[in-house]
Amino acid sequence: MSGAREPGRSAGQGEPGRSAGQGEPGAVGREGPGPGVTTRDGSRVADWARQGGYTVRFDWGLGGAEAIGPGTALVAVVDVLSFTTTLSVAADHGIAVLPYRWRDASAEEAAERHDAVLAVGRSVAGPDEISLSPATVRRVAAGRIAAGHRIERLVLPSPNGSAISARLAATGATVIGVSLRNAATAAAWAAAQVPARAGDQTAARTVAGDGAGNGNGGGNGDGDGDGGVGWSIAVIAAGERWPDGSLRPAVEDLWGAGAFLAGLVARGVSGFSPEAETTLAAYRAVEGNLPAELMRIASGRELAGNGFAGDVAVAAEAGGSESVPVLRDGWFRPLPG
Repeated sequence: MSGAREPGRSAGQGEPGRSAGQGEPGAVGREGPGPGVTTRDGSRVADWARQGGYTVRFDWGLGGAEAIGPGTALVAVVDVLSFTTTLSVAADHGIAVLPYRWRDASAEEAAERHDAVLAVGRSVAGPDEISLSPATVRRVAAGRIAAGHRIERLVLPSPNGSAISARLAATGATVIGVSLRNAATAAAWAAAQVPARAGDQTAARTVAGDGAGNGNGGGNGDGDGDGGVGWSIAVIAAGERWPDGSLRPAVEDLWGAGAFLAGLVARGVSGFSPEAETTLAAYRAVEGNLPAELMRIASGRELAGNGFAGDVAVAAEAGGSESVPVLRDGWFRPLPG
């Protein structure tokens, strides 16, 4: 992970989730009239593409988020190395996080406007500076608290998990940040939001927020927004990027999503799509040896090779956080908030 980039991301890369020539938002599974959901940009996503008919769904990257996110009441975004892991550490310290797509002049302006700390590039962070590295958040936040200057707000650029979170917030769904550190707690909270009866519109709207259940989403139980199941959860593995901008499925995000799904199962949530079931099985295969497995995978090897093995170790702290960062008014804030 050289410079400020994410694993597998090259300089000059295009918009996250867009390889060269890819269509507009909602183009995945786009079709004419028939079962599906109409997104806020007017595109229609086919029911098969959004895994309609299942309560719990799983997909990859921004394209997957655009396919299965609209119409769901709750979306869990997973970016283990490192956005959602860093997010969980920030939440543990009571820090509100503004997910930001790029680290550029506009990010600096946003930080100044909100009187927030701006995360810098991993490779250039000084001893008292925060980057996308979760270890820096832990160290600097603790130091500031000891000095009596607690960090209140953080602008955290990330082209993967951050960009996906910001996009999903516009769908009216409740968005939460999930990592291996907080997957169990996040699943317990999410399971508590599932309505007692399928099609319980009042409960679904309470989770998604007033005005979310509008006929195009928000878990409205009308068959158009949620495949007829009445309420649904989407789990999005952010993944990484190849130099050409295409999605690189990152196994750490698959495992993080699986950990969250395992927590749902433990609390009696059912109705998993085949995609979600496969993700759960992948996590079950490694759950007893996560620290070693994370060091063996491509993203872990990249980070360790660039001097950030400590970040992989923080990511492997399964169950180490009881914080649930929820995206509200553009900011991730820990519950209760």
